[in-house]
Amino acid sequence: MSHNKNSATLLISCPDKKGLVAAIANFLMTYNANIMHADQHQDVSENLFLMRIEWDLNGFTLPMESFAAAFQPIADKHGMTWRVSLSSRKPRMAIFVSKYEHCLVDLLHRWRIGELNCDIPLIISNHEDCRRIAEFNGIPYHVVAVTQGNKAEAEAEQWRLLDEAGVDVIVLARYMQVLSHKFVERFPNRVINIHHSFLPAFDGAKPYHRAFARGVKLIGATSHYVTEVLDDGPIIEQEVTRISHRDDVEDLVQKGRDLEKVVLSRAVRWHLDDRVLSYSNKTVVFD
Repeated sequence: MSHNKNSATLLISCPDKKGLVAAIANFLMTYNANIMHADQHQDVSENLFLMRIEWDLNGFTLPMESFAAAFQPIADKHGMTWRVSLSSRKPRMAIFVSKYEHCLVDLLHRWRIGELNCDIPLIISNHEDCRRIAEFNGIPYHVVAVTQGNKAEAEAEQWRLLDEAGVDVIVLARYMQVLSHKFVERFPNRVINIHHSFLPAFDGAKPYHRAFARGVKLIGATSHYVTEVLDDGPIIEQEVTRISHRDDVEDLVQKGRDLEKVVLSRAVRWHLDDRVLSYSNKTVVFD
């Protein structure tokens, strides 16, 4: 995927009614927009309209610093919740990790080869184990120890580091700590987690062991936005692989690691490319 284009992307959600697509397209065409991609979805049960539209900024006659003021009257008329992003501005992504390194290594590889369009100003961990990986990639690595008695202090230090780095999105790459309600509130729909199971089944601790005990034939991985309810946030991506009676717990863990890497990287890429809209504890992912 090329990230050299000079474009803007508008994400919209609002009550569904006739004329929404025309209103948006006509507004953009007023300023000579060359629309590159447009996708929409109607959720009938919620009476909700959702749209992603991307246009080329070359020849677009409305300065983007004036976009909000110009578009807001249309948004107000139709009750739109919206946000716009520019391809020229890379999101700043922090990665949290504990001891398991496979998701971290995969994300950093994809970032190095340009698959993930972001800057990574820091990695935060509660252990020293992955420092060498961060240093190899030239990314500052901060260890913030977390214990039962210092969670509030630890999160305050994490917030300080994140604010200092101007972070837009956080990825939990097998970070084995539960974030507080206050932490999640500070980053709504901006903390992406990978859960080593096909949620909602076998959530919580040791899902592979519980799946093995049940004799399941499929295992999976789930990437979701973090909410105050553990492992219950809006799901962005999932994947499964088949197993058999010949597989033991270690086989399940090995196959699960492969799923986790792929599922997390997809979810992160889609978020960075502004392809995800969240509502009613679920998501629409525009392709």
